Amino acid sequence: MRTIDQWLTSPWRRSVAAAVAGALPVLAFPAPSLWWFAYVALVPWILLARAAPTGRRAAYDGWCGGFGFLVAVHHWLLPSLHVFIFLIALLLGVLWAPWGWLVRRFLGGVPSPGRCAAALLVLPSAWLMVELVRSWQGLGGPWGMLGASQWQVGPALRLASVGGVWLLSFLVVAVNVAAAVLLSVREARVPAVASLVATAAATSAAWAWAPGPQVDGQARVAVVQPGVVDGRDSGEKRFEREEQQTRRLAGQGVDLVVWGESSVGFDLSDRPDLARRIAVLSRETGADVLVNVDARRSDRPGIYKSSVLIGPNGFTGDRYDKMRLVPFGEYIPARSLLGWATSVGKAAGEDRRRGGEQVVMDAGHGLRIGPLVCFETAFPDMSRHLADDGADLLLGQSSTSSFQSSWAPEQHASLAALRAAETGRPMVHATLTGVSAVYGPSGQRLGPWLGTEASTAHVYDVPLAHGVTPYVRYGDWPVHAALLVLAALCVTEGARAVRLRRSGPAPLVPRARTAHESPARHSR
Repeated sequence: MRTIDQWLTSPWRRSVAAAVAGALPVLAFPAPSLWWFAYVALVPWILLARAAPTGRRAAYDGWCGGFGFLVAVHHWLLPSLHVFIFLIALLLGVLWAPWGWLVRRFLGGVPSPGRCAAALLVLPSAWLMVELVRSWQGLGGPWGMLGASQWQVGPALRLASVGGVWLLSFLVVAVNVAAAVLLSVREARVPAVASLVATAAATSAAWAWAPGPQVDGQARVAVVQPGVVDGRDSGEKRFEREEQQTRRLAGQGVDLVVWGESSVGFDLSDRPDLARRIAVLSRETGADVLVNVDARRSDRPGIYKSSVLIGPNGFTGDRYDKMRLVPFGEYIPARSLLGWATSVGKAAGEDRRRGGEQVVMDAGHGLRIGPLVCFETAFPDMSRHLADDGADLLLGQSSTSSFQSSWAPEQHASLAALRAAETGRPMVHATLTGVSAVYGPSGQRLGPWLGTEASTAHVYDVPLAHGVTPYVRYGDWPVHAALLVLAALCVTEGARAVRLRRSGPAPLVPRARTAHESPARHSR
């Protein structure tokens, strides 16, 4: 142990160790999907910050760990952003600096059981504040939220229906803190064990008492995944392949056909021939077709990504324009300053335009659908609002054609399980390329994943459910609770500082000279 401590005396070596420790949680996400590892992945990072010689060094440990975490969970963007990803991670990693400081504040030295018990509330709450800030779309959005690693765990999905992915993140961090206390603070093992027992009890209570979705119907949904299409005229070739795959669905009794993101590369107003061909497919299959148009609009300036519903008679009038765009991928923040990013990666040459509101569409057969486009499936509030607006089925249209050999397609597909569990609504994740997947209203996986190598159309029998989950009803209440915890901490620390200032030693007052003391003697 002394050798490790000596090795960490170098600030640079310590920073590297913190970055590596911060990167460890990525193993809990797909593709490795070691979901159980999430419950101990933060322990090395916590122990490192706890042992920091000063509060300032602990903040640096938090910053460096945040840098490592962001690079790890976004590593698949490296081919697109190149060195820019390290600059972004360095800037956003500072969000974890206060978290590192708080780790040392509550767990440093030989903490009392009371301090350890407080840490089990404060540290997960501070982590949630980091996830809240970085979830803003302008900072990259909520990709890699720690709770999202639990997408395939049944009890965790039930908890998601109560408090969303926020509640899962809180509990995962709390378990990590408890594990770190068990390993390093012998005197405070009782509150650590109590925290683990409370987490298990909360999970069991949610499993037993949280209202589950009531299945009351079924829809047959077909996902069309054409796969990678390269070469000249790729847009026309992709459309022809999607057309062929959709035509094979005739006679299979489907209620809805879903194409992936950017499945149509032409504005349908400019290409009425394509609109007519899709309408023919709708008549042949007996189902509306939801396509995604990525093109310059003829009726307004700019390029939009739009979910468009086509029925047997053509355009139904239902259209949703993507609202939350991918930074650098679909627009460049402060392009006048950061426009140089286009020269070092695959950043957007022209900013896409944003839509103004979410839309619930009537897809026929009594089916109401709520579309989301790619990046938007990472935002829990968007799917929650669609469910609250009456959507029976959530639909994510995506494409990961630039990241086929990375972990991104599997990570993206896994998010739909959380959105389904949070809302009590089934969700279809349909991709142009990548991984397509379908989940039931409890977040359970339905049928096969269509992998990155697949080029096919597949029909899923999707159970439909109604009712309102606690998360849809009460929203992001774990975030609000975390804010209250941190507000209470600020009040407590402020009161403590005032009390220490008032109870400090009285200021020294010069003693008055007596009559027989000379000035020289007094000065001595």
